[in-house]
Amino acid sequence: MSFKILLPGLARLRPGLHTLPAAFCTTIPAEISRLEVRHDRELRRFTVSPPESGKGEESVLSYRFTGDSEVELVSTFVPESSRGKGLAALLSKAALDFVVEEKLTTKVSCWYIHKYLEENPLKKYTDLIRS
Repeated sequence: MSFKILLPGLARLRPGLHTLPAAFCTTIPAEISRLEVRHDRELRRFTVSPPESGKGEESVLSYRFTGDSEVELVSTFVPESSRGKGLAALLSKAALDFVVEEKLTTKVSCWYIHKYLEENPLKKYTDLIRS
């Protein structure tokens, strides 16, 4: 379902509803690059929390193994209060670096990671992407 289709429909249901464009950042600002990304291999996810965030304000990138040497990068989630700061980019880089280091191939299902790869088309990443 496309947001372009969904949002006008919501506005018709709630005439006073105003939507704002979402902020997307595919670069990693210096202050964000210093944050520690945690890799939980058991839960198959990467997480990061900015120091000023509250409990439960964790940003997450989830993946799953689809074969012995294949992973699917499934989704990213950044709490609304932290969006547009580069956290999803930081998680994407960590996950792609993991794919490279472990000599895996990957399928990308997450729209944000697709966008990150378009704007950061490093050969070490793009060589490991499968359709």
